[in-house]
Amino acid sequence: IGSRVPGSLPQRITQKLCDMVKQYHPIYMNLHFNHPDELTPEVKAACGRLADAGVPLGAQTVLLKGVNDDPEIMKRLVHQLLLARVKPYYLYQADLTKGTNHFRTTVETGLKIIKALQGHTSGMAVPHFVIDAPGGGGKIPLLPDNYLVHLDEDGAVLRNYENKTFHYPQPKTDGRRELPMVGVGSAVGETEEAYAACGDSYPDRDGYAMWGNSCGGDADEL
Repeated sequence: IGSRVPGSLPQRITQKLCDMVKQYHPIYMNLHFNHPDELTPEVKAACGRLADAGVPLGAQTVLLKGVNDDPEIMKRLVHQLLLARVKPYYLYQADLTKGTNHFRTTVETGLKIIKALQGHTSGMAVPHFVIDAPGGGGKIPLLPDNYLVHLDEDGAVLRNYENKTFHYPQPKTDGRRELPMVGVGSAVGETEEAYAACGDSYPDRDGYAMWGNSCGGDADEL
């Protein structure tokens, strides 16, 4: 269900309505919020009632010039959404709707906002930036173009939000021994065996073995 009602008429989200919704799961609801000021106490309470009724909530936001085309405003919005138990889902480039050209931003503006969020806040707070392509092309996701630096049969060179590069190897498919998958659960208490199973690993910036390069997982947590 897509609706603006929880944000524009929160008193409509009564306990009686929520009790009725519980009878028809699974139900998912995408709400529409463009600015953090829309998330009043009444709106947050309405979202809470829906969440308590077992309805996963997402948010769709349209990028609007002079309203939310600033990284700090967008960061406030996505944080307030999470506090209201609403997951930021889509950030839309404005449609080509007659009479709304003064609200349209450049595509670069949206990419800069995503870049300002990625790595600088929780991944839960980063929406998908999409263009609903004219002519019925559907939603096409966009990402800043600097994350994938190079890709070939040997692996991928990746750049993170700190502008640091990392190598992720492709799986071996030419008859050579493929490295076994080792997860955090199997590595606990078996550190030496897990390292040996991974083979040669790439060092991280501090010189320690980088689990994420060959085994998956997070080096900082291990």
